[in-house]
Amino acid sequence: MLSESAASYKLSLSVYRDNCRKPSIDLMHEEAVLHLHVCVYRVMAVPATIIYFTCYDQLRDFMWFGLGFQGSHIPLLAGGLARLGAVTVISPLELVRTKMQSRKLTYKQLWVCIHSAVAQDGLLSLWRGWGPTVLRDVPFSALYWFNYELVKTKLCEEYQMPQANFSISFSAGAVSGAIAAVLTLPFDVVKTRRQIQLGEIDALAVSLKKTTSTWHIMKNIWAELGYRGLFAGFMPRVIKVAPACAVMISSYEFGKAFFQKMNLDRQQLAT
Repeated sequence: MLSESAASYKLSLSVYRDNCRKPSIDLMHEEAVLHLHVCVYRVMAVPATIIYFTCYDQLRDFMWFGLGFQGSHIPLLAGGLARLGAVTVISPLELVRTKMQSRKLTYKQLWVCIHSAVAQDGLLSLWRGWGPTVLRDVPFSALYWFNYELVKTKLCEEYQMPQANFSISFSAGAVSGAIAAVLTLPFDVVKTRRQIQLGEIDALAVSLKKTTSTWHIMKNIWAELGYRGLFAGFMPRVIKVAPACAVMISSYEFGKAFFQKMNLDRQQLAT
């Protein structure tokens, strides 16, 4: 009797330990996936921002001062070309981030997913979604910089400011970011759908080469869901993009003005 009670107690204790251990393991898994997602985002965001802003400033100044071009179309061209370069460099990391957002993958699962796609279709599969991303980001950047320079100039004239301050840059960035986000949302929907397909198509034993084109996917979405499908996630995208653009450009303009003043002061002290 005592032995049966002891055995029953040990069994209950073992079950209790297993049940307590499962949430801990699940929590560790969730934390590991979250940590991986944060690392990928940081690795992607830093070089993308550096490449993007540096290219824009250099291209804009080259067109204005080097080639002598004038007009409001200069920010349009410079913004589009700068984003094209940044998208091409960062596209593989963007693909990894999208996969991690769509499915909670561990390091091993993510590697298997990417490796299977590369083994079947080569390294170019890492740029899956590049086309829709370019169609989304290049027009976005062109529209963003065009509207930003336009709104910034108007606000400076309205408040009689020789140069944009933090609040003007912030307001111009938010307005131009919201406009660009709405106009390019359909391409973002298509890009997300194509990148999510990585690994899932292979799991269904269907060749990745049969993936339809950007325009074909857009037509399918329109046929299935109408314009609502192409503009899915309208409010979340605007809420995300507008403040991000405002903070990004105002911080950039503030930092640029700060270091320009610092360099000017050093030159004056040297002379």
